[in-house]
Amino acid sequence: MPRIVFMNDRLVPEDEARVSVFDHGLLYGDGVFEGLRSYSGRVFRLDAHIDRLWASALAISLAIPTTKEAVAKAVNDTLAANNLSDGYVRLVVTRGAGSLGLDPNRTRNPQLIVIADTISLYPEEFYEKGLRIVTAATQRVQSAALSPRIKSLNYLNNIMAKLEGLQAGCVEALMLNHKGEVAECTGDNVFIVRSGRLLTPPPEAGILEGITRNAVMELAHAAGIECRETPLTRYDVYTADECFLTGTAAEVIPVVDVDGRRIGTGTPGPVTSRLKADFHRLVRA
Repeated sequence: MPRIVFMNDRLVPEDEARVSVFDHGLLYGDGVFEGLRSYSGRVFRLDAHIDRLWASALAISLAIPTTKEAVAKAVNDTLAANNLSDGYVRLVVTRGAGSLGLDPNRTRNPQLIVIADTISLYPEEFYEKGLRIVTAATQRVQSAALSPRIKSLNYLNNIMAKLEGLQAGCVEALMLNHKGEVAECTGDNVFIVRSGRLLTPPPEAGILEGITRNAVMELAHAAGIECRETPLTRYDVYTADECFLTGTAAEVIPVVDVDGRRIGTGTPGPVTSRLKADFHRLVRA
């Protein structure tokens, strides 16, 4: 069956969901987006995702042509129209059609798009046995150039790093910032465990503050696990007891090898396993 897509103010079949070739989202990556997950018919932390979408849009002076309440309804209506209880939602706002030039003032009609589908980012065996990743030579874009807190449509930096990982036979790659510190992976946040403490790079390291990342930090505190945001280097990752990644699509997934170096015992550790189980309980509660 054809998928149903929400375009601006209505649901339409996917073959009728079109944007102009002059849309600045297509021409220049000028727009913002969010990825959301639905579990048992309920979108996980919908309000937090919509708040982040609005913040990203505000940061690039993009006026979203509706209200937060209307966007929330569009997300739920799109899931329902596609008969999805457990699904993935891509929420997109583009600058709209304009001229062949960078001037955003020459655009019109920002586009609101909601796509719902199923997603399986990694095979189940990776959740059981852990991921092998490599460090990409492509650096995370400096915060002074573009704030990593803006979830924009321009993902070429991440794509280039992703290609490096794939060429090395890995499905994910670790990205460093301009100071050589660990930032994040191409689509996921990074955590390590050392002596029972949970450590993750701070926002100033050049990360997107993930919704799943924040949820895992809350779960760690609730479980009595000390959790700190602190600058990390590859040395910290190589010598960690455990490592795992978090993301809306990835959820919580262990990492057992970085750049050919075994992490800890080379198997998912107890803290990772505990938080992965706690997260699964949380999203299905």
